[in-house]
Amino acid sequence: MQFRKTWVMALALTSVVALSACGNNNGGNNAATNNGGNNAAATNAPTETSSGADLSGSILASGSTALQPLVEQAAEKFMEANPGVDIQVQGGGSGTGLTQVAEKQVDIGNSDVFAEEKLKDADAAKAEALVDHQVAVVAIAAVAHPDAGVDTLTKQQLVDIFTGKITNWSEVGGADQKIQIINRPSSSGTRATFESFALETKTEDLQGSIQEDSSGTVKKMIGETPGAIGYLALSYLDDTVKTLNYEGVEPSVDNVISGNYPVWAYEHMYTNGEPTGALQAFLDYILTDEVQTGDVVELGYIPASQMQVSRDVAGTVTPK
Repeated sequence: MQFRKTWVMALALTSVVALSACGNNNGGNNAATNNGGNNAAATNAPTETSSGADLSGSILASGSTALQPLVEQAAEKFMEANPGVDIQVQGGGSGTGLTQVAEKQVDIGNSDVFAEEKLKDADAAKAEALVDHQVAVVAIAAVAHPDAGVDTLTKQQLVDIFTGKITNWSEVGGADQKIQIINRPSSSGTRATFESFALETKTEDLQGSIQEDSSGTVKKMIGETPGAIGYLALSYLDDTVKTLNYEGVEPSVDNVISGNYPVWAYEHMYTNGEPTGALQAFLDYILTDEVQTGDVVELGYIPASQMQVSRDVAGTVTPK
């Protein structure tokens, strides 16, 4: 009899533990994506184990390709430390990321611009539900094929190039070579930043210009296409392209921090509502000193805490 009583009590205890585990798993569904890059529906928060120490769940981020290298590198390190968490990072541009996080198709919408700038009119109410996590500052530089023969361009020269008034590098002191524009789509936050703070005007897509969805492809095209011009985040710059000064000012980290170089923006990681569980832990990790003074600097971004100026949603810059 004693043996039977002990066995029954053990069975009851096992059932309670199993029911408790099921209850924890019902706290949220995981975001997912297939190998083809198509997004599946994502929920507000990934799952988390009941211990609170061992995180688990899936996180799907999409959007800005300018921010993508930082998020990917941070995700790899976070997953190494938290094997129960799977993080997938996709591009597509800031507009795509903001739209998808607003529709709850992804957990994080990466953006180079404020949500209020991109989600206007009918989507304004959706923007209000998004929570802004500013993780770094990115600077955007005009870049050209190395043989263009130009070191610096003025704002007006850039405007004339991207509106088709100037079509040959010789018109701005460079080689006798036709200019080939490599542009980003209208959904791109990198394009929005470049147009807002370098050109100070929006431009139309010119006939004959090439449009690419990712910064990586833009860099490759500019490096391989004689006469090419485009723009890239500092995190993408290397000796395969020629970085151009703006109004004689070098697009350096020091010049961005001081406010002398104007073509920069905050890097945002938006969530739909306040994050919890593994999602909150991942965002917290990106703001740690380990990432901010390590990965952020290593990849060519700037910690927002180092900026001597700030910029609001209207683009107004003020000293800190």
